[in-house]
Amino acid sequence: MSVPMLNRKLVLEGQTRNSDGAGGHRLNWIALGEIWAEITPGTGVERAGEFVTLASVPMKIVVRAAPEDSPRHPRPEQRFREGGRIYRILAVTEYDARGHYLTCFAREEVVS
Repeated sequence: MSVPMLNRKLVLEGQTRNSDGAGGHRLNWIALGEIWAEITPGTGVERAGEFVTLASVPMKIVVRAAPEDSPRHPRPEQRFREGGRIYRILAVTEYDARGHYLTCFAREEVVS
């Protein structure tokens, strides 16, 4: 395996649930830290809905490994933010045999 080129700064975000005051909850995203990454896009697909078109692109995002209990260790159901772009994390696995890097399989979705 080659050493990844970590040249994109991403913000790792996690969800919090806050009461909406009516018996339900609202999901909010909070920043957990900044992470340098290498992003490799896959092949996108487009699905037309009744009122919107959803374009979806799979991404492979490689980051430095962090201990499992660290808030900087990406997990499914978290997301990366790069400016206005959002990458939802679907799965995380080791990139290399030594465990120096992690591969995050993510999906960027764009509504138009």
